[in-house]
Amino acid sequence: MRFFRDLSLSAAAAGFVAVLVGFTSSVAIVFQAAQSFSATPELISSWMWALGLGMGLCSALPSLWLRKPVMVAWSTPGAAVLATAGLAGGFSMAEAVGAFMVCAVLIILAGSTGWFERVMNRIPLAIASALLAGVLARFGLNAFAAAQTALPLVLWMLGGYLLAKRWLPRYAVVITLAIAIIYVAANGQLASGNIHLELANPIFTIPSFSWAAITSLSLPLFVVTMASQNLPGVAAIRTAGYSMPISRLITITGLATLVLAPFGAFGLCLSSITAAICLGPEAHADKDRRYTGAVVCGLIYVLIGIFGASVTGLLTAFPRELIAAIAGLALLGTIGSGLATALAHEPHREAALITFLVTLSGVSIAGIGSAFWGVLAGSLALAVVQWRRS
Repeated sequence: MRFFRDLSLSAAAAGFVAVLVGFTSSVAIVFQAAQSFSATPELISSWMWALGLGMGLCSALPSLWLRKPVMVAWSTPGAAVLATAGLAGGFSMAEAVGAFMVCAVLIILAGSTGWFERVMNRIPLAIASALLAGVLARFGLNAFAAAQTALPLVLWMLGGYLLAKRWLPRYAVVITLAIAIIYVAANGQLASGNIHLELANPIFTIPSFSWAAITSLSLPLFVVTMASQNLPGVAAIRTAGYSMPISRLITITGLATLVLAPFGAFGLCLSSITAAICLGPEAHADKDRRYTGAVVCGLIYVLIGIFGASVTGLLTAFPRELIAAIAGLALLGTIGSGLATALAHEPHREAALITFLVTLSGVSIAGIGSAFWGVLAGSLALAVVQWRRS
């Protein structure tokens, strides 16, 4: 099978790091979203089953089909919106599930009609690259901010990364992760007590539909998922130099959300942060073999869904400083190439810089994250500059 011929240690490690970073950085927000609808521990386990299965299959199968790294994640800003709106509105789990399904239908329409891809095609590459760099730069900053609380760990990881980049660049992230795990294990910093074997039990919730839930949950969830997740997700794909059927992929995420919503899948979307890990040269020097990292990532997500609390305990056993440092170091190459592409063309340079800074600021207006406002600000700046020169 071609997949096994193309698979490499660096790509497999990229897939694992992508899961490690994506899962541990936002799983607490997902738990809060579920609890805002009075979810029991059993229902939260069902949510993890649905999300893990959805993310895993939507990542692994299209990646095998296209031979390109397709990365799907849950909507982290969407979970944050649900956590806030759920508590404020006092919605039941049945109403929440109904809202998830309405949002899924809207995502399917956005993909099947092709309007979202047409909008993305009108955004210049410099703006898209600046957007991606702005989204990822926060993780680069967090990698070094972790030194405030775990200086020896960060220094060991940084030193190992730099030496590996000099002598074994293909395995730099693998070696850095291995050094980090050995260090925290030797110093008793692994929370191994969180690890226990337990299968997830999916629970079907009959949906209930109400206008209040649609306006308070469905519409905000749809807007932030498209603007704060799918938009930078497409930017990551374009910046890495891949051509993919974006509309079909958006439709697939919508269909998967619709099917799995009764079990707790509130919103599946294209990934940007974890995608960059598998889309970049750290996964593999050969672009045609990087898809194996996305497949490995998808398989691990499926395991998360099946084993639920067991895998959750394993991934959350690592110190948060380790997660922050490995994420930032793994993304250095992508951040650098994104900035280089964004600033390469002088007529677009100022607009790209505005996009980068607004995105990096993390500003949130009307519940919509900085990724959307960064693209809007950069596009307006570019329009003004081009109008002035015409």
